[in-house]
Amino acid sequence: MQFAERLNNVETSAIRELFKLLGKPGIISFAGGFPDSAMFDVDGIREAANQALAQEPGAALQYGATEGYNPLREQIAAFMGSKGVQVAPDGLIVTTGSQQALDLIGKTLVDPGAKVIVEAPTFLATIQCFRLYGANVMGAPIDAHGVQVDKLEALMAEHKPRFVYLIPTFGNPSGATLSLERRLRILNLAVQTQTVVIEDDPYGDLYFGEAPPPSLMALTAQVPGSRDWLVHCGSLSKVLSPGLRVGWMIAPPALLARATMCKQFSDAHTSTFAQATAAQYLKAARMPATLARVREVYASRAKTMGECLKKELGDAMAFTQPGGGLFFWARLTGAGGKTRDGNELAKRAIEQGVAFVPGAPFFATHPDLSSLRLSFATVGEDKIREGVGRLGKAV
Repeated sequence: MQFAERLNNVETSAIRELFKLLGKPGIISFAGGFPDSAMFDVDGIREAANQALAQEPGAALQYGATEGYNPLREQIAAFMGSKGVQVAPDGLIVTTGSQQALDLIGKTLVDPGAKVIVEAPTFLATIQCFRLYGANVMGAPIDAHGVQVDKLEALMAEHKPRFVYLIPTFGNPSGATLSLERRLRILNLAVQTQTVVIEDDPYGDLYFGEAPPPSLMALTAQVPGSRDWLVHCGSLSKVLSPGLRVGWMIAPPALLARATMCKQFSDAHTSTFAQATAAQYLKAARMPATLARVREVYASRAKTMGECLKKELGDAMAFTQPGGGLFFWARLTGAGGKTRDGNELAKRAIEQGVAFVPGAPFFATHPDLSSLRLSFATVGEDKIREGVGRLGKAV
């Protein structure tokens, strides 16, 4: 059987492969990148589904418009408005999770050989997605305050990329949040260089304590012309339920039209039943209470993990305490003769009964072999203490 040559540009996700090792009894996993199912508002989602079937059963169960179920587009526009983004319902399309939005960006903007800049490190599936369409993906370094704009600007000047992809708020895997100053600089860069910037924002509502800076999309009002070069991808997966597969994309009209056309070829439309359920949920105004609960639980787990890492690993591991999201990003220092190899530690950790994701796959180029990602989202605090204790023995 002859397969498409573009498949030679990608390989199976290292994270998905790691999951195959997690069937061992007693494993404590810090590897997943998903929310805790115990946090799902099951009662609220059940009521929303019942309302969808009671009020508009035909619309909820029938084929729908590719752009999305209009009551949901209205609710998403209002939800974004509460976060400082002014967008009309017809200024966005509903996607099957934000992952589909990234795939549509690949389909509409990437030609074979096109240069694309992402953060180093960044979301693994993004690298794979863009490479599938033939992109030459390169990384711009980050620090605790997000992408280093001076280095990003230099890369943009040298390579003139088709677009720049960023997760500005509580990035995956970095946990980093781009500062307000850097956000404004990036918007100005987009205008000056006429370069598309993709803002992926699945974690922005998961903050602990003080809210992060406004999204790039919210800040476009302060930078004339920047709205013409910005694409914003949002999702309900991390804050409500990934099983609903509801995301959205806000983009300039010409790109939105082409993305809609490509979506017609992919799935015709996102599940109308899922969209109607999400619309009813947002309409019922349950989201603020759900977010408050999730933030409280995740903040406590993140605090516990940070304290345990310092206690059990000391100066053998360096990290910045995240202010939100789902992840710790850490580097092995080799202090005290301990290992500096994330892949080696991953194997030792499995033997000790704990799992995490080595950091190397999150880099498009020049991987940092000493790095690793730990998720605290799905593990209770007692298990976090036990799991980090096992990790300390593995180092």
